[in-house]
Amino acid sequence: MVTYARDEMVGITELGKSLGKFLDKVVENPLNKLAIIRRNEPEAVIIPIKEYEYMKQAVDMYEDMQIAQVIKERVIDRKEPVKYLSFDELKDKLKQRGIDVSA
Repeated sequence: MVTYARDEMVGITELGKSLGKFLDKVVENPLNKLAIIRRNEPEAVIIPIKEYEYMKQAVDMYEDMQIAQVIKERVIDRKEPVKYLSFDELKDKLKQRGIDVSA
């Protein structure tokens, strides 16, 4: 769980009154995050756009690594040989699953 210093938290009412001031503090980096408090609980966090983009890129890379692992397990590390289907065999299998492939 993330912890917040006292100056890294703001109530939603106070934020509404002085959004520009708080946004400046985050963007200019005296605060690297600002937790928005509603009903005595953190509801959201404001962070600089560069930090958000970095986090988004890290999540995307992690997802790519997970996909690569699935591909490795299903294709590269296969125990049995890969069976290739002809177009007609593929159409038949799709029809068996109730998928209309006529066109």
